[in-house]
Amino acid sequence: MWKPERNHKKALYEQIADHLEQRISYGEFPPGSLLPSERKLAEQFDVNRSTVISAFAELRSMGIIESRTGSGTRVSTSKWGATPKHTPNWSRFAEGGSFLPNLPFLRRIREALAQNPSLIDFASGELSADLAPTDEIAALMSKNAYTSYLGYDNPQGSMPLREALVDYLNNYRGIRTTESSILVTSGSQQSLFLITQCLLSPGDAVAIEDPSYCYSLPMFQSAGLRLFRLPVDKHGVQPEDIRTLYKKHRIKMVFLNPNYQNPTGALLSEERRKRLLDIISELGLPVVEDDPYSLTSYDGIPPLSLKSMDTTGSVLYIGSFSKIAASGLRIGWMVAPRSIVERLADARQQMDFGLSIIPQQVAGQFLQSDYFGPHLERLRIQLQFKRDLLIESLEKELSGLIEYVVPAGGIHFWCKLIPSIPDGILLEESIKKGIVMVPGSVYGSDSGYVRFTFARAKSEEIALGISRFAEALRGLIE
Repeated sequence: MWKPERNHKKALYEQIADHLEQRISYGEFPPGSLLPSERKLAEQFDVNRSTVISAFAELRSMGIIESRTGSGTRVSTSKWGATPKHTPNWSRFAEGGSFLPNLPFLRRIREALAQNPSLIDFASGELSADLAPTDEIAALMSKNAYTSYLGYDNPQGSMPLREALVDYLNNYRGIRTTESSILVTSGSQQSLFLITQCLLSPGDAVAIEDPSYCYSLPMFQSAGLRLFRLPVDKHGVQPEDIRTLYKKHRIKMVFLNPNYQNPTGALLSEERRKRLLDIISELGLPVVEDDPYSLTSYDGIPPLSLKSMDTTGSVLYIGSFSKIAASGLRIGWMVAPRSIVERLADARQQMDFGLSIIPQQVAGQFLQSDYFGPHLERLRIQLQFKRDLLIESLEKELSGLIEYVVPAGGIHFWCKLIPSIPDGILLEESIKKGIVMVPGSVYGSDSGYVRFTFARAKSEEIALGISRFAEALRGLIE
């Protein structure tokens, strides 16, 4: 992100004025559009507000911008040879459409991280660089010449990767399938998007966990779906709640994350799994099983997938590389009946003509290499180490102020705050202290919960990050 140079021969305000003029000339801020506030720009450029005021004054003197009390500062319409009636109302376009923006708290977190990369990150749901198999993938890429045809591939995904996934799913997840029943996606989120857009219709009722990562995805509301909640305790959802929702609302589909659930870390008990599968087969209900964390099980014994226990073909299974290898590869997968795979492959061809072939080749080779097993073992050990550092820090800094259940796998730690603090105020105070986390209400929970994701932060940052959070929390209590 651009910032003025403090040792530049031009004054800071002149650099900012030049930068804003350039962005205006490029059409980023069209004639008549509202500029960010002085305060926001001062934070973004890491300068005093008076510096931005001087930059605005410079632009006003050139007729590039106009300011009105109570209406903010806008790009001039006359300077650029435009009149309001000839200028598209881009703000209205940005606010329109059927696809909703991310939740405000998530946008605020993303903005804070972009403005200050030094923030300790307990919010991002991905692995830190030291947990990714960077050296292993570099070794594979150096050994293999990617000289195959680089045109569009099968929209269902490259055949070598799907064949590798057949072995992976059988060996690691107990799922027996064929390459024709696998759809390669750009991650679990694209799988969910395809399902909500192509298999369901506006007005359909679906069941999601409470709290749930699904609740943080506006794609469900964008698709016009009605969401009904399945409360999660430390053993997962109660299967009978599915029957209740079906009778009352005629739900069409159930979305579950049964293994080390996001955000709670809960593991659906074996007894409940069996009962759940009995109920959905009795009702003829499909279940979408999102299973990104199973292989992070700290004892090295991944819990069974629902799909591996499914005898009626009721479970759509989705997974990805993001939580076990590298999110940047953008490789996910779905196991589904052939008719569903064909329907969704057709839809994704309309979106992007399929994924890049090179990441698919790399992912397939990594799955079949001698590197994969040792990488998983190292990942589990390091994630457990980070989790234990987090617990130690929480006990030291926040004893008596929080409650939690220790997860046996995954990358998330769910905490209930005993003092009642509004989520927005706590998030802003945490950002001021130098950390970001995710308020529980993002996932549909009541205010007073926090999700700490410990995979993204470096090990040496965890204690400091919790100390800063504790400082923010105690400051709001006192």
